Amino acid sequence: MGLTDDTTPAAVVRRQYLASAAGDLAALRATLAPDVEWTEMAGFPLAGTYRTPEGVTSGVMEKLAQDWDGWAAHDDTYVVDGENVVVLARYTATHQATGRALNVRVAHHFTVRGGLIVRFEQFTDTALVRDAATA
Repeated sequence: MGLTDDTTPAAVVRRQYLASAAGDLAALRATLAPDVEWTEMAGFPLAGTYRTPEGVTSGVMEKLAQDWDGWAAHDDTYVVDGENVVVLARYTATHQATGRALNVRVAHHFTVRGGLIVRFEQFTDTALVRDAATA
């Protein structure tokens, strides 16, 4: 079984990161359930909960690309418990307006059911993100 047809929770989440890194929003949307709930942490520039695959990519990924150069989530450690996948990662980017670099740790909690991400919650040091985005 290849990565693209593996529906285990960790494989689905990994596909989401690979699609994001490649800038392939269609492939990223394909990992999301139609009723996905995607929550960016309070204090993060895009704080709030986004619904639907299109809502997630237009409200989060496309907006990050507008404000940050080279935005990337580097996934490195996966902790899997049934349908729950927690990924420890790092965000790197440079804010377009300030020119300040961002390099911050992040934890993502995904819930995967039926081969699709149904829930996402982000945890990060929002002060470091804010500092990089403000002059």
